[in-house]
Amino acid sequence: MVSLPDDRWRGGHLGRLLGEALRRFDARVLHLMAHDAEVPLALSNLAARQQVGAAHVHITRHLSLRGSRLTELAQAAGMSKQAMGDLVAQCEAWGLVRRESDPRDARARRIVFTPDGLLWLDAFRRAVAQAEAEFAAQVGQEVATVVAIGLEAYAQA
Repeated sequence: MVSLPDDRWRGGHLGRLLGEALRRFDARVLHLMAHDAEVPLALSNLAARQQVGAAHVHITRHLSLRGSRLTELAQAAGMSKQAMGDLVAQCEAWGLVRRESDPRDARARRIVFTPDGLLWLDAFRRAVAQAEAEFAAQVGQEVATVVAIGLEAYAQA
């Protein structure tokens, strides 16, 4: 009988824990947004039916308030231009964003938030703040602060 190697490390290494924490955090944020009275009803319904996913949050996280070109948005989110283009098309159909001419280059287009998209962004801000507060309540404020400082230092390296 062949002895299998010990693979318990796979369930508890930092990358796995970070991934699980991010999925949990994003799911909580989307849940809060789905139940936010300030979110336009159509968008709230999309979130409640889980039509809006963590991938769509990339646009919410990374789209500049002044607008971004598709390539900039894809790079900031760590996605391919094609995948980001698909997300932008969906968000455009939902009324979150629109494409407009780039004033710096008439050949280029940039993606900007619509008025409903700005309401969505504000709901995202509130949901993130609440999810962060819930995290701090669960692990303690001191641990939450150390985690935030550590992640910020790690991300900046």
